[in-house]
Amino acid sequence: MKITVLTLFPEMYEDFLHTSIIGRSIDRGIAEVEFVQIRDFAHDAYRHVDDHPFGGGHGQVMKCQPVLDALHSVKGADSYTMLMSPAGHPYTQKKAHELSSKDHLILLCGHYEGLDARINDEVDELVSIGDYVLTGGELASMVIMDSVIRLLKGSITEGSTEEESYENGLLEYPQYTQPADYEGKKVPEILLSGNHAKIKEWRTEQSILLTKKERPDLFATHEFTKEEKKILHDMQKEGKI
Repeated sequence: MKITVLTLFPEMYEDFLHTSIIGRSIDRGIAEVEFVQIRDFAHDAYRHVDDHPFGGGHGQVMKCQPVLDALHSVKGADSYTMLMSPAGHPYTQKKAHELSSKDHLILLCGHYEGLDARINDEVDELVSIGDYVLTGGELASMVIMDSVIRLLKGSITEGSTEEESYENGLLEYPQYTQPADYEGKKVPEILLSGNHAKIKEWRTEQSILLTKKERPDLFATHEFTKEEKKILHDMQKEGKI
């Protein structure tokens, strides 16, 4: 997969691209990342990329010409372009999986007060990573890059993402490691039992409980499997939920 980032601040990505799973994936050639400096496409001597908004108001708005010239310089027939925007669709794990199958992903990062709205017509999708506002789209693009690259084959151990939060619609169950007893706080006995069927059932139960408590919105819309329905029914009979 190739990822192209259009930004005014490519230096923000230096540590991100050389760290942990992302760095290893790039070193192995699993993912290729390139940056396009939008300012390089400005026509005036001062390389201005923004101007005052029509109708008045605070801040500066990024102009069509440098942004779209930068975009058109890298966009091809197989490119999928996303604009980082608080007005975009909420980003989800499902979308990360969808993007991981793309050949070429272009991430467009705005800054200042935002981008000229006519730029929206030139991208495939506006995307938001949450209901809050950032200084620019760079951090949002890193979130998307991380979530997508880790799903590419060879990035991490095969199968290790299958039980993570959001993969099956529920939050992931609690995890524990050594020691089994830390200052009186003990690991649940079931995890030390060696009974894998019971451990699996306990983990499903914990996922259901955690999702209902922390993300009732997900719980309310989750399509429970036959196995999950049975466990949920037993939990309700026992007064656990």
